[in-house]
Amino acid sequence: MSTLPLAIRPALLLGVPNRITLIRTVIAMAVATYAFRTGDLTWLVVGYFSYWFGDSLDGWVARRRNEESLSGAVFDIVCDRACSFLLAAAFMATYPATIGPLAIYLVQFGVLDTMLTFSFLLWPWMLSPNYFYKVDRPIFLWNWSKPAKAMNTAAVVISLIVAGQTGAQWLPYTIAVAALVVKVVSSYRLIMILCGRRAAVPAEGHDG
Repeated sequence: MSTLPLAIRPALLLGVPNRITLIRTVIAMAVATYAFRTGDLTWLVVGYFSYWFGDSLDGWVARRRNEESLSGAVFDIVCDRACSFLLAAAFMATYPATIGPLAIYLVQFGVLDTMLTFSFLLWPWMLSPNYFYKVDRPIFLWNWSKPAKAMNTAAVVISLIVAGQTGAQWLPYTIAVAALVVKVVSSYRLIMILCGRRAAVPAEGHDG
């Protein structure tokens, strides 16, 4: 049995969770590329489903096998962005009306959320953002609880599909802007905590 801390154990680089992350990313990006070429909404839906399902599966397997690691968390975060960006590009190329809300989404997810998500690295004992409730419960609830994750990764896309069917073009803009506001508020709170101007509110358990 290795005596190295779980977070830095080299063998975990080739562990089952990271393999799942790699496979689900390749599949999602391949489907996104095909959707980009064909302009078929069905393939876009398949691409997003493979991304979301795989993203849930790799984390679940890591926890069940006790193989969570810093390398796995960082790899997962990077792969999420790769999948999201290519799928969003395919969406915008196929349906130009989605460019506005998806541009807001990409700023939110690709910039602010990325910085927030990587902030867990500031606490050496933390294996992933899923444990951020131990630092600050509000930031965790707004960003990494299950409802927050659904809002962050799925709500805008689903609202785009609904808008395409109903003509409610205001809906994806509203959701995209709301998600952006959450990230701005979360970033501000985190900066205030790091600067010592606001007290963090840790919790032993969480709601996500």
